[in-house]
Amino acid sequence: MKYKIDKNEKYTVLSLEEKNLNSLLAPDLKSTFVILVNEGVENLILDLSEVAYVDSSGLSAILTADRLWKSIGSFILTGLAHPNVKKLIEISRLDTILTIIPTLEESIEYVFMEAMERELRAEEPEEE
Repeated sequence: MKYKIDKNEKYTVLSLEEKNLNSLLAPDLKSTFVILVNEGVENLILDLSEVAYVDSSGLSAILTADRLWKSIGSFILTGLAHPNVKKLIEISRLDTILTIIPTLEESIEYVFMEAMERELRAEEPEEE
């Protein structure tokens, strides 16, 4: 599996450099997600801009990432450039579950907004 990881203080971008996210790649991708969680990555942006095809195993890997990051931060899917990928996510109704943002730049902004909101919620005094 070819991919690029760009780690920053508040977020990590995993750019998949493959045309197909299928049953051959999905197990490796899931393992990479687990490694990133164990390394303490709070917010993950998965960039699929080079991916032209996703099968059910690929969708499963994406859902695994969403579950892993639900309780620790944000999981964002970006770069759904290919119509087939976008259509599959819509048909499977994952667009109602996942945080999907059109561009990497907007995804990074979203991470910072989410982080600020979490910090503000943590600072709010508890009502008695």
